[in-house]
Amino acid sequence: MIRVEHVTVVFGGVRPLDGLDAELHAPICGLIGPNGAGKTTLLNVLSGFVHPAQGRVWLDELDLTHLSPVQRMRAGLRRTFQQEQVVDDLTTYENIMAIADHIPLDRARRRTEVDGALALTGLGERASWPGRRLNLFDRRMVEIAKTLIGAPKLILMDEPAAGLNEAETERLRALLLRIPSASGAQLILIDHDADLIAALCEETLVLDFGKRVALGPTRTVLADPTVRQAYLGEPGAAC
Repeated sequence: MIRVEHVTVVFGGVRPLDGLDAELHAPICGLIGPNGAGKTTLLNVLSGFVHPAQGRVWLDELDLTHLSPVQRMRAGLRRTFQQEQVVDDLTTYENIMAIADHIPLDRARRRTEVDGALALTGLGERASWPGRRLNLFDRRMVEIAKTLIGAPKLILMDEPAAGLNEAETERLRALLLRIPSASGAQLILIDHDADLIAALCEETLVLDFGKRVALGPTRTVLADPTVRQAYLGEPGAAC
């Protein structure tokens, strides 16, 4: 469970998050809203790259607010980014193994976990390939595989389906549905594909101008007229 209490972020005269309160409990949760709504800022606050001017964030009963990104990683928080962080000169296996340098695991456990992540993401046959040989989908799978190392509790994903074709998006959807049961982690993902959000997420938080517009069961949220105007661009939209 992730809990956000009265979180405000200030960049100059702009408040990308403005007194945000939310609790997310479902195994897979969506985070949606128009461009500039504060979605990525919220992920940055949760992962420790942005410190709020006020407010607190909690992972289960652990207060994350003053922890560094590395401390949050050791506490079970993982993150993917819009731009894949794959090193071209390392193999797929080495790219995934590198994350273990920040997590207290012995050598045997590291190998077991990397092998498991390779199997879950379908990268086993590409384990020895250098990063430069991987296509966009495989690079995206490497990013996801890295989040599975070391007993994750919360995995944040920023537009994991961006740039993928229909078949690749379906493969991604199938993988993401398996992660909570396979790893025990809660997923929170940003994506602009409303169909993907509806297919994956039991619960969805909608932001606009840094404020909460809606939070609840995904299909109920997506049917809300205010959400459809702000997020889906129906007539009368303010975005």
